[in-house]
Amino acid sequence: MATADELLHELGELATQLGPAVRPVGSDELLRALTEAARQLFGAAACSLALLSDDESELVYTTAAGEGADDVTGMRMPSGQGIAGWVVQSGQPIVISDLANDSRFNRAAAEQTGYVPNAMLAVPVASPRRTLGVITLLDRDPSRPGAEQDITLLSLFADQAAIALESVAAFNQLGRVLLAALGVAAGSESELAAALGRTREQLGPADADLAALAGAFAVLARSGPAERRLALSVLDDVTTYVQRRSPRNR
Repeated sequence: MATADELLHELGELATQLGPAVRPVGSDELLRALTEAARQLFGAAACSLALLSDDESELVYTTAAGEGADDVTGMRMPSGQGIAGWVVQSGQPIVISDLANDSRFNRAAAEQTGYVPNAMLAVPVASPRRTLGVITLLDRDPSRPGAEQDITLLSLFADQAAIALESVAAFNQLGRVLLAALGVAAGSESELAAALGRTREQLGPADADLAALAGAFAVLARSGPAERRLALSVLDDVTTYVQRRSPRNR
């Protein structure tokens, strides 16, 4: 017969595997649509999205549109190298009109894609918690009306990509978050709480904010209707505040 630790570990693994299955539908399609829409809007030859690997040692090009897109998708580069690496390390956007004379430009990598650009605009993709990657435009049309606002506009695309990516990440770590919530519900003195703690260590650390939020829901589940209605009212106010502060409303 399985022990409590074994059962909890199986539960955590199952929930972790379930996370990607129940995450928001169409997140990958949304990111592809963002890169294609940006490419067209900026009159660019290509647009790509590169994301930091889990250990932040590499940039992985997950999505691309335009020239060289098929060869760019799946490409991996050290996160501290190249212009994209400079953007994620510094957290700053960059505009380069003459790549041939920029020492950071990795021409060999560009040649592998079959398209060597002359100019580049890149901005970091970041959430309030961390830097996620970089979105890059190649050879955009600088003569377009309003082109002087391109950094600001591409940053809005990056913000939308960050929202989608963080949503996916939250669902992907569903198992760890659920176990954290169970730990709060069980209390700190019980054998169940101790077993949950051991299981969480095996699965890896949960996101602290998500764990705290999940724990709050566990407490509310044991509360009365009046307390739950009050919590829902507060949550509605917070959601409204966040929506009003979103980039598209600024």
